[in-house]
Amino acid sequence: MIFAVGTDVCDIGRIAATLERRGDRFAERVLGPSELRVFHARRARAASRGIAYLATRFSAKESFSKAIGLGMHMPMTWRACEILNHASGQPYIRLHGELAAWFAERRLVAHVSLSDETGTATSVVVVETLREDTP
Repeated sequence: MIFAVGTDVCDIGRIAATLERRGDRFAERVLGPSELRVFHARRARAASRGIAYLATRFSAKESFSKAIGLGMHMPMTWRACEILNHASGQPYIRLHGELAAWFAERRLVAHVSLSDETGTATSVVVVETLREDTP
């Protein structure tokens, strides 16, 4: 059963300007360890790819925080929520620490979709409640 849906639209130029102003501290505040590795690798190939990656992750975390109803308040933190990709390219959400425990206690599961186009990153997160007969 659907618990909630969260959406976000992010201006990639705003993310680029913030990254320019604050440097890598901004990326390190928003991205978890696995995301940071991907960010640095993509940015090394092309700056625009790294910025788009950061923007889609920022957007997805905003969508997730809206869907779970916490906003950016504990246990939801930027780094406790990572948006990664399966080998197929499909994005998924990996949670850490208190946020993972909070989410599991409520028997929730999340699905994420990301998209970016010149200037804009978008995301949608659907959070479901697991059925009682689901392990």
